[in-house]
Amino acid sequence: IYTPSVDTGDFVVVVNAEQAVLTGKKLDQKYYRTHSGYAGGLKETQYRRLMQEKPELAIRIAVRGMLQKNSIAKWQLRRLKIFRGAEHIHQAQQPVAWDR
Repeated sequence: IYTPSVDTGDFVVVVNAEQAVLTGKKLDQKYYRTHSGYAGGLKETQYRRLMQEKPELAIRIAVRGMLQKNSIAKWQLRRLKIFRGAEHIHQAQQPVAWDR
């Protein structure tokens, strides 16, 4: 029942974020860039290092890039729960595994 202009209220739980795979040479050639706003304030982190230290952030950045660029994307991103390993705190909601 997906509609781009409506937030349906469903949560998405991503487990095993540390096992995500980037194809090709993306681990070495792709960078996550942030800027503080000051001169010389550019910080670059290689995706290989980002996947080792914060795989949750790498998944969140990828999903944010796929969402529509509108005000509802912020609310949809809040409903994304990402966990590094197989353990997560949402067992009580009985999440359903999605296999391709």
